[in-house]
Amino acid sequence: MRKWSLAVAATLLLLSACSDKEVPKESAKPTKKAAAAEKVEHSVPDFPFAYPLTGIGSQTESVDRAFAVVVNNFPKARPQSGLHMADIVYELLAEGEVTRFLAVYQSEKPEIIGPVRSARDYYINVAKGLDSIFIAHGYSVEAKKMLNSGYIDNLNGMAYDGTLFKRASFRKAPHNSYISYENMMKGAKKNGFKLEPAPRPFKFLSEKEVEKIEGRIALSAFVSYGTKTFSPTYKYDPAIGKYKRYINGELMVDLETKQPILLDNIFIAEMGHTPAGPGGLRDIDLKGGGKGYLFQKGKVIEVDWLNDNGRIIPIKNGNEAGLVPGKTWVNIVPSSPGLAKSVSIEES
Repeated sequence: MRKWSLAVAATLLLLSACSDKEVPKESAKPTKKAAAAEKVEHSVPDFPFAYPLTGIGSQTESVDRAFAVVVNNFPKARPQSGLHMADIVYELLAEGEVTRFLAVYQSEKPEIIGPVRSARDYYINVAKGLDSIFIAHGYSVEAKKMLNSGYIDNLNGMAYDGTLFKRASFRKAPHNSYISYENMMKGAKKNGFKLEPAPRPFKFLSEKEVEKIEGRIALSAFVSYGTKTFSPTYKYDPAIGKYKRYINGELMVDLETKQPILLDNIFIAEMGHTPAGPGGLRDIDLKGGGKGYLFQKGKVIEVDWLNDNGRIIPIKNGNEAGLVPGKTWVNIVPSSPGLAKSVSIEES
C-alpha cells in the first residue's frame, strides 16, 4: 500500500513543479490563425466507437470483458480505492442496514480496488447480467453454492488470500482486502476465463438530447437505508454538470488520489426484499420490475425498471431510457417502504 502513496506523492510534486513555471502572457488581440487553432482545439471530436457502459467516445472498439468487484462500504473501509473509476456502481443491502457496492470496470482500469468484501447471490446475478468476471472475498451460503457451481467466472479471496488479494496493514480484517487490476487479469488468465467480449451497451443520449433533458429540478437527493451510516446524499454541481456523492456529510473521495466520485446518472429502483435467513440476510427480487427515479443534469424523472436478460434498465414511455454519457450509480431500495419514503428530493 505504501507504494501507491509514494506514487501519488511523486505525481503531485511533479504537477507542483510544473505549475511554478512562468506562463507567457497572451496577447490582447489574438490573430485569426490563433483563433482558428483555438476553435479546432476545443471542438468536440466525432468518435467511431463508444464504451458500452459509459457511452464515452473512443477511437478504437472496446472489446474487453468487464470485471465486477464487491466493494466494502463499512465505515472502517472508507474511503475506498478505485470506486471513482468504475463505469457503473450498484448499491444494495448486504445484511441488516449495511449496504455494499458492486463496482463494474470496463473502460477504466484502476491500479487498486477495495476493500473487497463477501458475495451475496444477487450481486452475482447483477454481475452475470453484464457477463462480467466476478470478484469477491468471501460469500454467503447461497452465494458459495452459485460460485462453486461455475455459474459465473469468478476469483475469490478465500482461495487467493495473500496471492491475488493483498491485505493492507493500515486496516483490520475484514476491511483490508485489496486486489489490483493486474492481479484480476492474472487470475482470469490463470483460470482460462475469456477476456472478451465487452458487455452489451446501455442506451445513451446524444449531445443534443442531453441539452434538452426534461424533468423537475433535483439538485439534491437523500437515499435512506434506515440509518445515516449507510444513507448517501447526492448533490448536483452545476459548474461541472455532475452529481457528487456524500455519506454522513462527507464527500466521497478516492483513498489514494483524493479524487471525488462524480456521477452523470443516478438511477434509484425499488425492489422486493424478503428475509432469507439468519444474520439479516435477504432475497432481492431483481426480475419483477417496478418504479424508479432517474437523476440527470440536476433534474429527475419518474421511470419504471425491468430486467433485460440480466441487465437492470430504466424504462421511459415503454422504451429504455437514455443515459447521459459518463458514470452511473444505481441504488436499489426496498419496495417497502418504497421510493416515496426512501428518497428525499430537494430543488436547492
